[in-house]
Amino acid sequence: MRLNGEISIANVDDDDDGDGERKENELGLIRSPTPTAPPTRLVVGYALTSKKRQSFLQPKLLALARSKGILFIAVDVKQPLSDQGPFDVVLHKLAGKEWSQMIEDYGQKNPNVTVLDPPDAIEHVNNRQSMLEDVADLNLPDYYGNSVIGFWALKLLIGRVTVPRQLVFTTDPSSIPHEVTKEGLKLPLGGVLFKVYIIGEFIKVVRRFSLPDVCKRELSKIAGVFPFPRVSCASASADGADLDPKVAELPPSPLLEMLARELRLRLGLQLFNVDIIREYGTRDLYYIIDINYFPGYGKMPDYEHTFTEFLLSLEQSKYEKVLVA
Repeated sequence: MRLNGEISIANVDDDDDGDGERKENELGLIRSPTPTAPPTRLVVGYALTSKKRQSFLQPKLLALARSKGILFIAVDVKQPLSDQGPFDVVLHKLAGKEWSQMIEDYGQKNPNVTVLDPPDAIEHVNNRQSMLEDVADLNLPDYYGNSVIGFWALKLLIGRVTVPRQLVFTTDPSSIPHEVTKEGLKLPLGGVLFKVYIIGEFIKVVRRFSLPDVCKRELSKIAGVFPFPRVSCASASADGADLDPKVAELPPSPLLEMLARELRLRLGLQLFNVDIIREYGTRDLYYIIDINYFPGYGKMPDYEHTFTEFLLSLEQSKYEKVLVA
């Protein structure tokens, strides 16, 4: 559903096949007990940096979560996770091999606990080069070639997503201008950056002002480093700004749904955001310039409602899997 620049997607499967109750077989085996409904209390253990705790665990989130039976409990990282809880969900964003090993071992020993997210998947997106290679390797044309409509028809309807060409410099930075010119690179700037927040199957989009185009005359007045404003902070919001409609128009919902689904599968993450820009002068060519794990959801409008619904959907999903089994 799309409301005021927001897209929310939630799939609900109907597990009732109409066959009625399971009957005892001729040997008189006892019927399996009917699974109980999802618990009225959901315990979320969190291991976050102090900065992330402050920005994410805002009073409005904690109050709403409490009203829905969700309890956030701090994890003591100095103690074994198995001695704490029990937890239904473990939410974390900490660095370090020791913590990564701890949370990985805990997830393997407690398969019924949802760990958000796997440490190896998080580490992969922390490397910008490998992260963007994942996007480039999605190969969407081949994947959607067998769809009902066909990808090429879809491409005409919803646009194309790719990554900008990139160079990695590990030596003398003075060689950058020459190498950039040699490779024919240019900055794919436009007026607006679209921050696509993904929380499981929920998607929300906000606008931020992108890096401005800089003319050669302005560059000639400055020696050394040219300063750019921050584009990720909420103060850079472009929502409500008087912009050219062609620049401010959000990417099509089908495009974002397809992209989010593919990235969830490829990255193995449920909590991340994607920064997208539209090539200036076009309506259907988009570039992914960054992906971040567990981004600043506190900057996202109504994030507390989306996140609590996501947590509840995790438990509902577990319950439905038990019913199917």
